[in-house]
Amino acid sequence: MATPGKTLMPRLVRSASLTHYAETARAAGLDPYRLIAEVGLPAASLAESDLKIPADKVALLLEMSAQRSGVEAFGLTMAESRRASNLGLLALYVRDEPTLRRALNAAARFRHLHNEALFLALEEEGDVAIIREELLGGSVVPVRQVTEVAVAVMVRLLRFFLGDDWKPRAICFTHDAPRDRAAHVRVLRSSLKFGQSFSGIVCDVHDLDLPFPAADPVMGRYVRRLLGSVDTAADAPLSDEVRKLVFLLLPSGRSSNDTVAGQLAMSRRTMHRHLAKEGMSYMSILDAVRGELVPRYLERRERPLSEISSLLGFSEPSAFTRWFRSKFGCSPTEYRENKAR
Repeated sequence: MATPGKTLMPRLVRSASLTHYAETARAAGLDPYRLIAEVGLPAASLAESDLKIPADKVALLLEMSAQRSGVEAFGLTMAESRRASNLGLLALYVRDEPTLRRALNAAARFRHLHNEALFLALEEEGDVAIIREELLGGSVVPVRQVTEVAVAVMVRLLRFFLGDDWKPRAICFTHDAPRDRAAHVRVLRSSLKFGQSFSGIVCDVHDLDLPFPAADPVMGRYVRRLLGSVDTAADAPLSDEVRKLVFLLLPSGRSSNDTVAGQLAMSRRTMHRHLAKEGMSYMSILDAVRGELVPRYLERRERPLSEISSLLGFSEPSAFTRWFRSKFGCSPTEYRENKAR
């Protein structure tokens, strides 16, 4: 937690994230302007693409829209016709990279130009590569819809660069499967896995070295020089980097103080000293990340509490239950029952 009196700024996203929202809402029988007013977003969000708006309000808007319309794949339907240009400056950074690996690394570095709440990570293990997409919401707003938007946009982007025939091994989501998978099959056209420990795309590791046929390396160097002044990633607070690493490492049980500090190429003491200057601590960040992830894991009712305890880095389920009760005022089982009602 932040020190008393410290105000955490909301994570922002470009209003281009609402591309096709109005059309999708109307087709589902909703009034888009009434709903964005209800969550506190400006009406101009639906007309302009470069406004910076709170990411958690966008998440809330899509969840409300899906719930009130009864369209489980609301976000996915929004993303079905997205183009690379919807990503603005971020698309310029990645389009002329020579390979998928280079493009993903650029997207991970510069993703804040489009969405400050999205954490993109590339993991490799053996012959498998995982492109993970996590939403750093900073609240308990459900993220099912915005997660499906983010994953669908990534899939469409990769097919745009690599060819429409490119196909990943699987597309994974932490949430439960929808009652009707027709929209997911139509838009994603891949093996779908729900109730997983992460959301993202699984592909062959050799796919990472596939060339981008339309890439222009000369133009790429020119764009990087031209847009270098807008790269503010180096100015991001250390607490943001620690938070991303905890998101990434927590499900695998490797998110210890020492491991996170090592990933940042510093000692644990140095990391703690820098975090203290920001009014933060490793334990407060770990607690906040657990608080964001646990509602997502509990949403899948078939997932055992023992598995959730392990995914959140607790040594035993009883420790998880004590932590949960102190944070939410009830047991995980009671929370599930209340959500079901």
